Amino acid sequence: MRTDPRVDEYIAKSAPFARPILKRIRSAVHAGCPDVEETMKWSFPHFMHHGILCSMASFKAHCAFGFGKEEVMTGTNGPGEITTAQFGRVTSVKDLPARSAFLRLVREAAKLNEDGAKPPVPPVSDKSRTVRAPADLLAALKNNARARAAYDEMSPSHKREYIEWVTEAKRDETRKQRVAAAVEWMAEGRIRNWKYVR
Repeated sequence: MRTDPRVDEYIAKSAPFARPILKRIRSAVHAGCPDVEETMKWSFPHFMHHGILCSMASFKAHCAFGFGKEEVMTGTNGPGEITTAQFGRVTSVKDLPARSAFLRLVREAAKLNEDGAKPPVPPVSDKSRTVRAPADLLAALKNNARARAAYDEMSPSHKREYIEWVTEAKRDETRKQRVAAAVEWMAEGRIRNWKYVR
């Protein structure tokens, strides 16, 4: 069992109720996928096998556990058992599936990673594509034909970047400055984050 001392430390620092849960999860993941590697990402334990296999975390009153590709997992069932790949809030070891079912889930997740399975891409609704510019930005664009033409040709995501930048301003003065800068940059054919484009 290849372990990471940072995961040992994470478990040791977790609340007393969480320690047996995290230990049980860790043991099942290693048993189901002997080649798994432990690491810390975003300050909580992750298990890696051809990408992220799964992760676990502890909080004040519960633990969380999830597979990297749970959206495409079938929740492999054993005789007389219905097992899902989604765990929700785990407050005791009783909330975890039986060890045999847990091992099947880990093996299924490992196989999906080995095969390069991709989670399904959610369909993009027309609402998410629709972007509404605030009145002050539209008024400023009306006075600059080049900027308006550039804005009209922008993708919804680039329009959204400008709109969010303008509308997130806390003060009126800041908002006016952002509207002016946005129009100037659009007239030059620039996207909002043009400074970061190589």
